[in-house]
Amino acid sequence: MSSHAQLDWLDGQPVSVAFGDVYFSRNSGLDETRHVFIHHNQLPERFAALPADGQFSIGETGFGTGLNFLCAWQAFLTHAPQTARLHFISAEKYPLTPADLEQALELWPELAREAGQLLKQYDVLTPGWHRFVLENGRILLTLLVGDVLEVLPQLDASIDAWFLDGFAPSRNPDMWQPALFAQMARLSAPAATFATFTSAGLVRRGLKEAGFNVKKVPGHGQKREMSCGQLSTVPQPTWIPPWYARPAHQPERERSAIVVGGGIAGASTAHSLAIRGWQVTLVERMPALAQAASGNPQGVLYTKLSAHFTPLTRLVLAGYAYSLRQLHQLLPQSEENWQACGVLQLAHDHKEAERQSMLAQAGLPDSLLRQVGPVEASAIAGIPLEQGGLFFPQGGWLHPPALVRTLCQHPNINVRTASTVVELDWNPLEQCWLASDEYGPVAMGSTVILATAADTAAFDSTSHLPLKAIRGQVTTVAATATSSALKTVLCGEGYVSPARGQQHCMGATFKFDADNLQVNDQEHAENLAMLAQLAPAFHQTLAHNNGDIPVTGGRAAYRCTSPDYLPLIGPVANRQQFAACYRELSNDATLKLDTAAPWIDGLYVNTAHGSRGMITAPLSGEILAAYLDNEPAPLPVGLMQAVHPGRFMLRKLVRKLA
Repeated sequence: MSSHAQLDWLDGQPVSVAFGDVYFSRNSGLDETRHVFIHHNQLPERFAALPADGQFSIGETGFGTGLNFLCAWQAFLTHAPQTARLHFISAEKYPLTPADLEQALELWPELAREAGQLLKQYDVLTPGWHRFVLENGRILLTLLVGDVLEVLPQLDASIDAWFLDGFAPSRNPDMWQPALFAQMARLSAPAATFATFTSAGLVRRGLKEAGFNVKKVPGHGQKREMSCGQLSTVPQPTWIPPWYARPAHQPERERSAIVVGGGIAGASTAHSLAIRGWQVTLVERMPALAQAASGNPQGVLYTKLSAHFTPLTRLVLAGYAYSLRQLHQLLPQSEENWQACGVLQLAHDHKEAERQSMLAQAGLPDSLLRQVGPVEASAIAGIPLEQGGLFFPQGGWLHPPALVRTLCQHPNINVRTASTVVELDWNPLEQCWLASDEYGPVAMGSTVILATAADTAAFDSTSHLPLKAIRGQVTTVAATATSSALKTVLCGEGYVSPARGQQHCMGATFKFDADNLQVNDQEHAENLAMLAQLAPAFHQTLAHNNGDIPVTGGRAAYRCTSPDYLPLIGPVANRQQFAACYRELSNDATLKLDTAAPWIDGLYVNTAHGSRGMITAPLSGEILAAYLDNEPAPLPVGLMQAVHPGRFMLRKLVRKLA
């Protein structure tokens, strides 16, 4: 597992303990970055030549202190059109801690504006991929935390320029390998450029063998020579399973979208598209946004992880970090909106205690989670607890409607409530979709994204999706003088939150075959019984003199889940044509077929986030934006496939069920 960089500070300059090398030139790191990476990739000229709404992608080996990124960001703002976007994808095995990053960037006051934005979102980074949305969506940073030779093969992107950085080949020979240069060639756009501070022979030879023209040019300052060049060959394309490949990008199409569903999935989709310049019409059947599963008074910002780092755990780690970054950026903490008060996941039985011990030893940073005993847990919570558990210090509770409303407050988003889309029609001549309710057309756009939980399967094109609705009821009770001492969210079989508006929220029940959303006393009783088992002393603080705990309110909603508990995010294929295209897989699942998937033009889904919507839905907007704008993917290929809506049709074929 990855860990954070260990630094020595010599004369105010950061030095890597692991590699015994400096992060940047002692004399003028800023000038060297501009000379090596900005100038020798011709970035000012290339940025200036971008069309309106154009995009440019930079790939980097070794994020380090972020100096190269901040310089590229600054140059992009100076030279690129106002509506263009920069994607910066950087691999880093040992990311700096927030404190070290802040100290390093203080050396460059002329980058203070950009550094401030980065530092506001930069927290301790777990292994995996981290998406940062900066400069109101104009600058997108994707940090790949891990060994560069392991993360680049999982990258789906088209790189225009490479910053081949990292510690010197003599200090870091594991990175400067033929495999790295081959991945650079694979990921490069036609005529992609590279620049690097080194002129070592093994680097120049390796780049040439991978298909780059390489030339030596004067280095910066006392460094006599450096290398730069351009991709001169077209690499042999690697086979991509066509059922997971991206639908063909159609840049000539109008950038307009209909998002159906006004919960967290729909709002996140609308927001990610809107900040990229799309015109979005969000259609919601309820009279207001966030009235279904996203309407609970308090949702919990945490999730159950597996020490085996399953796809779900890796998705959740990426989503958790992204949700927290987005909240800190968009929604001020308050007693009404959200509180990063921490979450205690209590070890409510022996099996859970064993699971937590394994997770605590899995190499994740203490700032993400740490194991605590009953005494420390009680001190954190502010109330007596009988058992310890895992403490998630960054987590907390969120009022979901507040985030949904904030995401939709963008001039490019037109919200239409009290309108149920009952029909979707594709007009091939106009190249657009028409969404209609029972009274007639309500929205038009080149793309439709269905984010309507289990109702997503109500349309003919998506009726095959295996979605299940599970009823959940939450209960609210009045806070008392003693219950108000609760300082953090408690979780076990259910959860209870610190008071919001003098009310504690707890829940939620799981009812698999329920057919109505009437709030009922039986499920209130179940929630109170859950609380009595989770935190008996806290349960007592809520009771009146007669021992009863009066219920002040509650609500019920349907969660939507899939058979593998992962969400469905991405394009939709025609079910009948899919089976015809890939029927041979039912006899041999290893066949590398190349027939293009029969995508339904411009139709996407974003659903089945289950009880993790506040964690996985915000990042889902970035996934869909990557599809629709042909951007670098925010997640590794394996996870993009794990949440792909076509996975169930594929499994049926392979199992000869289709």
